[in-house]
Amino acid sequence: MRFRIMTYNIHKAIGVDGVFAPDRILEILRHHNADIVLLQEVDRAAPRSNHIDLGSYLARELSYRHRAVSMNVHMKKGKYGNATLSRYAIGRQRNIDLTIGRYKRRGAQHTRILVQNAHTSALVDVFNVHLSLRARLRRKQVQMLFECGDLANLPVRQPCIIAGDMNDWPGSLKRQRFNRADFICASGRRPGSRWAIKTFPSYAPTAGLDKVFYRGEMRLLQIFKSRLKLARVASDHLPVIADFEVSPSGD
Repeated sequence: MRFRIMTYNIHKAIGVDGVFAPDRILEILRHHNADIVLLQEVDRAAPRSNHIDLGSYLARELSYRHRAVSMNVHMKKGKYGNATLSRYAIGRQRNIDLTIGRYKRRGAQHTRILVQNAHTSALVDVFNVHLSLRARLRRKQVQMLFECGDLANLPVRQPCIIAGDMNDWPGSLKRQRFNRADFICASGRRPGSRWAIKTFPSYAPTAGLDKVFYRGEMRLLQIFKSRLKLARVASDHLPVIADFEVSPSGD
């Protein structure tokens, strides 16, 4: 079975021009037509985004029947966090707190998704993450994620994806953390490269902050960043889109 997943830091739907325009995000999501969409910096009830529940709005407008929304940062008015939109049923969802001390709150949203077609199905565990800007904290947050029961108890053969805004400018997390846990970096610019597809800043990308890692009985078919002209304006990040093939459960 094939499915498409996208990770996208939408920057609260506020573009590099400073304009709040969720319709631009809608157009980009509609164009790439992913089955599972991982969003970061998704506002709820915040004045800067017209008090809209962005996760619910995007899911409704694009007819994603299933969604999970986890708020990590609470402001004086409103909050924001991660959202996972899915065409497939979400059987489990939980927000894993990756906050360290008094630093900015961070989280990883775990969803267990039943990827299916008319004949077969397979469970895929998906972790939607947004890590710290500080390298030391990023390393600790990834270690916290690997040690939490949601991930630590997963069999290595179980299809699993960890994706999102890693904020990993030097590309060191792959070697220091993910390789040791048997994860493959789908978003590397070439096999074995520490450097990822460049996604930030969107209008002239110089860093690969938005990454996709995977493990288990699944195969990467292709991965690419959006080249839509609109995507260079709609957010300060470019979305990354990956197509995978997964075997039916039990095969």
